[in-house]
This record gives sequence, C-alpha cells and structure tokens, in this order.
Amino acid sequence: MLIARQNAILERAKRHGRVTVDELAAAFDVTPQTIRKDLNELCDQKLLTRVHGGAVLSSGIENVGYDARRMIASAEKEAIALAAAALIPDNASLFINIGTTTEAVARALLQHSGLMVITNNLNVAATMRPYPQIEVVVAGGVVRRSDGGIVGEAAVDFIRQFKVDFAVIGASAIDPDGALLDYDYREVKVAQAIISNARRVVLVSDSSKFERSAPVRIGHISQVDAFVTDRCPEALKAICAASEVELIETGPPAPP
Repeated sequence: MLIARQNAILERAKRHGRVTVDELAAAFDVTPQTIRKDLNELCDQKLLTRVHGGAVLSSGIENVGYDARRMIASAEKEAIALAAAALIPDNASLFINIGTTTEAVARALLQHSGLMVITNNLNVAATMRPYPQIEVVVAGGVVRRSDGGIVGEAAVDFIRQFKVDFAVIGASAIDPDGALLDYDYREVKVAQAIISNARRVVLVSDSSKFERSAPVRIGHISQVDAFVTDRCPEALKAICAASEVELIETGPPAPP
C-alpha cells in the first residue's frame, strides 16, 4: 500500500513526467533521504523509474502527456533548439516532425528567411504561420488529439512527394545501442518517410530520452547526419563517431 505522500508524488510525476528529490523534499517538508526512500519504493512497484536526482514516470508503452513533456527539460530543449537552428541556413527547405523539442526548433527558426517548412505538427504550423518569410506546408492525415500531430498513411504519402534539404526529427526514447524509438507506429511511419526524403537529417533530443523506453523502432542513430543534445552518454558518443554523425552537446543550462 502506498502512503499518502507517495500517492502525491506519483500524481506529480503523472502531471510533469519527472520529479526531483530536492523539489519533493521542499514540497513535503521532509528530508531528501525520506524522499529517496519513497522513490525507491515507487520504483520497486514499477510505478516510477529512478534517474539522476529524481525519477520519471515508468511507462514503456505510453508516452507522458503532452503538457508534461513540454515541461520536462525545457531549458535544455531551448539550448538544443538554438544549436539545431544554427545548422539550417536561410532559403532552405525542411521537414519538422512531431515533438516538443522539434517545436522548440521551430521557434528558434522564426528569424530565418526564405524557409519552406513541411510539417505534420499543427503546433509547428501555428507557430510559424504568422511569419511571411516562412512558407508553411501541412501534411494531411489523422490529427492526434493528444498533441496535434498528424499521422497515418495519408501523411506518409504526402511526405513522399518531397525531397528537402533538411529534416528536424525527435524521438521518444534512445536505446544505448543507438536505436531511435517511439510509441505510435503511425507516427513512426511518418518519421521514417521524413528521414528517407531529406538530404540531411538533424536529430534533436534532450538527455532524458536516454532514460526512457518505447516499443516502436524508428531507425538507428547512424541514419542521421547530426545529433544535437544537452549531454550524450559515452557509448552513444562512440556510435556517433563510428557512424560519422556530427555530435553537438549544448551542456547543462546556466543557473538562474
């Protein structure tokens, strides 16, 4: 049986996707040791998964809610987005797919000019639509209510009509062997079409994705040309080096 505090911790994790020892200790006015014990017990029941400094919602088959994903590693995502946007010149064509990090890249590209952006992400389209220097093309298909992503065979067929300069893609999880993973097989099919129809593929992902799992394989990190992240594990660094993938690490965010 979970005690009341542990139930409250679990509810916080469901809302935000991730909880930290320090914030929980302050919120519940208990010692960090007490919180670590709570987290360990929740992990023993496979409700949470321990990560450095806290825990994440334990789910290998269902993604964290969209609003919670936007909160996870938000500062890291902004730094990643700026570094990724710097790789894309003016007057380029590009795909931007579903994901909160790819949405951050879209925001970082708003001062570029002459872009043609093809996307299956309604949030990206809404962000870029007001900017006259950017032409936005939206894929057709089924709109996923949870996050505004457009998925399905119609979206795949639409993407295959194009051959663009760049693709900016994300992943829900990255395995130590370099496998790129997601939760929705319909989204994966669109992502695979995007990879196949871009001259240069830029993968953007914060380091929390190394601590998660998902059931559907998008592909392998060796299929991308550049990988932008805040912090990359040594095993993946070796894979990137062997596969000639440009690795860009933005580092931890600056303290407030």
